[in-house]
Amino acid sequence: MKPDDPLLKILACPLDKGPLHLLPEEAGQEEARREEALYNPRLRRRYPIVDGIPQLLPSSGEQVPDDEHEELLKRMSP
Repeated sequence: MKPDDPLLKILACPLDKGPLHLLPEEAGQEEARREEALYNPRLRRRYPIVDGIPQLLPSSGEQVPDDEHEELLKRMSP
């Protein structure tokens, strides 16, 4: 998924219905952090993107610990 993908404007968190932020794939980090994902900073939940398809079922999201949340906020900042 690309940052300018129009789909990102209409995708919403299945729990709070708010916007999600794209976390691009990154090399050199542990496996869970390296994969492309959508992130909800309000609920601190990350939803995986598998083969280009966002997995947006509530059960697909994983809770992010405090230290990782701070790291993800830095990645989201321009």
